[in-house]
Amino acid sequence: MDVDLARHQWEDGIRRIESMRGERRRYADRMAQVDVLVHALRQRVGQVFTLEELARSYDGADDWARGVLDEADPEASPVSEAGTVADAAFHLYARGATDYRP
Repeated sequence: MDVDLARHQWEDGIRRIESMRGERRRYADRMAQVDVLVHALRQRVGQVFTLEELARSYDGADDWARGVLDEADPEASPVSEAGTVADAAFHLYARGATDYRP
């Protein structure tokens, strides 16, 4: 996965989440899901990583993110916006990359 393309997708994901601010409940639900995925990324990628390493982990993220979110709340309805939530989580986690530049 190209790092620049991945970063563009991650930025788009966080923008989509932020656009939900007017819908308090939906926004709060999605941000809670983002937190779950950030924690999963910490376990999956580690705390020391580059943007390239993170972009490699992005391949197939929709599938594993949906699985992580389903496991976190098995009683909830299936997550309809797992891709957006994953993109937002990657965006936030990318800030910890050793080579991160805004």
